Amino acid sequence: MSENAIPETITLDLVRNHLYVAAICDALDSVGLLHQSPRVALLPQTVEQLLAGRCKTTLWCDMYHTDPTPYELELRAVDTCRPDDVLICAAGGSMRSGIWGELLTTAARNRGCVGAIVDGAVRDVGAIKRMQFPVYARGRSPYDSQNRQRVVDLDVPVEIDGVVFSPGDLVVADLDGIVVVPQAVEAEVLRRAWQKVHAENRTRNAIRQGMLASEAYTRYGVL
Repeated sequence: MSENAIPETITLDLVRNHLYVAAICDALDSVGLLHQSPRVALLPQTVEQLLAGRCKTTLWCDMYHTDPTPYELELRAVDTCRPDDVLICAAGGSMRSGIWGELLTTAARNRGCVGAIVDGAVRDVGAIKRMQFPVYARGRSPYDSQNRQRVVDLDVPVEIDGVVFSPGDLVVADLDGIVVVPQAVEAEVLRRAWQKVHAENRTRNAIRQGMLASEAYTRYGVL
């Protein structure tokens, strides 16, 4: 297969090694899906590396009473993770507590989970960083989630900033942001993203060799 040839199947390993969030967003634009990346700041809290996997979703709510069954559904969520899952914690941006920490990371990673995306706060950042486990979140909080926040559902479609994350969807995160690709369009979107990345490579090389940016855009149609 030549360097620019599109693989018959673009696997997660190929996504991790060749694609990135901006290119995938452009490919989603080209199929008419214009709002697949939350516009809220979900930043890397542990390690700055690309994260790609399948959505494992949890829906969280704030609470203000004693929880009779603390951690019940969040433990079920991590215990039912599968290889290449990414835990999606849809908490509405709440900073009431650190809903993701070292012990959940350890349990989820043991099941093959490759990262977490938290629309809220996390804690135990130093320990998770030492584990080299990528976590993207709004921020940090030392408070325990017990009696402050809890999982109210899992393995259901959830929203972050109006973007729907459904179980099994492809999710990719890097320093530019987070993007989710619905399964129904995944193959076509990844094919277009692959084409875009290699077209950008040709454009970049031409500009480096002295071609004007406008000329490169006219020739390759990519910017």
